[in-house]
Amino acid sequence: MFVCAGFLGSTGSSWCDFYADRVATEAGEGRLFERAEQVPPTEVALVFGCAKNYQGRENLYFKHRIEAAVALWQAGKVKCFIVSGDNHAESYNEPEDMKSALVAAGVPAEKVICDYAGLRTLDSVVRAKDIFGLTKVVLISQQFHNERAAYLAESVGLEAVGLNARSVGGPSAKRNARREKLARVKMWLDVNVLRTKPKFLGKKEELPL
Repeated sequence: MFVCAGFLGSTGSSWCDFYADRVATEAGEGRLFERAEQVPPTEVALVFGCAKNYQGRENLYFKHRIEAAVALWQAGKVKCFIVSGDNHAESYNEPEDMKSALVAAGVPAEKVICDYAGLRTLDSVVRAKDIFGLTKVVLISQQFHNERAAYLAESVGLEAVGLNARSVGGPSAKRNARREKLARVKMWLDVNVLRTKPKFLGKKEELPL
């Protein structure tokens, strides 16, 4: 097995970056789609959270994820959604913001379940399997994020496909590219070295299928 560790110095770190990036990209190959019509019918979609607004403006990552989820619903591909994210403060609640946006777009409120413990992508994926009892899921985020989530899903035996939300360009894309490089290394270490578990698990929850 390839040993990936960012503390091996510049050479080890570069190999770690390369390998983590490759396995995430490969995990998404043939499983991620650009249009809702291409997605195989699956009962539940998992929408990954992010801030609704950024620096006082609408966050396009959020906007495009909601648009992708609505397109999937309108195409009749899923029966319900799990919206998973952070709600660390009273004024910051990713799941509730996503639910409100989906309901405003025509998705019935009872078909949108909030997962308030999706503090990280790993937490959201593992909880989808262990708390919500999924064996199959549609991932909804931008492609770079869906690839990483697909690797995490594969690692826990969760069968996943994904709908890629529209990408975002400009300075934010460059910032996210830098973050994603580190996130993929952390992804690999979490799965293969650290055996990281979600911060919160708790009781199993039923979905409105």
